[in-house]
Amino acid sequence: MSTYVIGDVQGCFKELLKLTKKIQFNPKKDTLIFAGDLVNRGPQSLEVLDFCMQNSKSIKVVLGNHDLYLLSLIIDKQTKAKTLSPILKSANVAKYFNWLIKKPMLLKVKIEKSNETFWISHAGIPYFWSLSKAQKLSRELSKSLKDNPKFVLKNMWGDKPNKWSNNLQGIKRLRVIINCFTRMRYLDMQGGLNLNTKDTGPKKGLEPWFIKSKQLLKDSKEHIVFGHWAALNGKTKIKNIIGLDTGCVWGGQLTAIRLEDKKIFAVKG
Repeated sequence: MSTYVIGDVQGCFKELLKLTKKIQFNPKKDTLIFAGDLVNRGPQSLEVLDFCMQNSKSIKVVLGNHDLYLLSLIIDKQTKAKTLSPILKSANVAKYFNWLIKKPMLLKVKIEKSNETFWISHAGIPYFWSLSKAQKLSRELSKSLKDNPKFVLKNMWGDKPNKWSNNLQGIKRLRVIINCFTRMRYLDMQGGLNLNTKDTGPKKGLEPWFIKSKQLLKDSKEHIVFGHWAALNGKTKIKNIIGLDTGCVWGGQLTAIRLEDKKIFAVKG
């Protein structure tokens, strides 16, 4: 019985099948966790969702920005959106929506054998939240998506406000939560989100979110796993902060990590 976390699939269904074959995924005893962005950009987003729903008892997902984009298109009754049109036009579109919108922003996974804990979100966890705070905010956002999906999905986009405050309310509060969990890459020196810079290398006045977030982890038994930032190619240079977006949809690789021994598996995009 093994637990795998897979990076951004983004509609690359053929590569997903190759990867599940490589790891010898057995839905009767193994667990697959997707680190967000199941859909969009790649050619077979519909097939990816069908695979997940058909194996739903052994699959867990955290939401990524592209998953939220799909949900916003469905709630807006759109039928055309490049690679997402097959989903939007599907007779099962309501089933896809109802399955996806219940997924969290953050998962905490405990591996009993090694006594290790893995915190999994699409873009990461910012240093200005504690891990317990991040859990609470994930639940808060999930409740808002469940109670008022149309309001949240129609108003979530935007780069402002770019800084977290406990005093934020309404859609501004929800937008910062969404942006931290699904769009975050760089932070400025005051903890403000810079959502426009994607490449790597030194940036004046900016640093990758994970530089300070390592302080959230109590010891070597605790880890953060994320996707989203393909330009990193999975490299954070921090042992227990693990990136899994290796740019499959851009011709890179689709990557998984087995949590029991932290072994990496990958197939070419």
